[in-house]
Amino acid sequence: MGKFITKTGNDGQFYFNLKADNGQVILSSEGYTTAAARANGIESVKKNAGNEGNYDRLESSNGKFYFNLKAANSQVIGKSQMYESAQGRDNGIESVKSNGPSASTEEE
Repeated sequence: MGKFITKTGNDGQFYFNLKADNGQVILSSEGYTTAAARANGIESVKKNAGNEGNYDRLESSNGKFYFNLKAANSQVIGKSQMYESAQGRDNGIESVKSNGPSASTEEE
């Protein structure tokens, strides 16, 4: 089962990473202005992770692949790392789908 790891950045913003069982970061949040807003972001990932239609599969200008997870209102709630292949990106999406909904939360 995955884990949401929360932290406060040097900029005073609140962030989370979703990590898979192997410790790899599979989704990273934007910066939030409050811990409560970050908690809402985590709940949004849990709610939206299982919906295939909430993923944007993208390719960067340097040929690497990544994805964004969006909420029902189309707001991006998390983005992936860069992957060397489209298959790696798709595996990352499957990992978010399986880990996100039931992941626990821990402070870094």
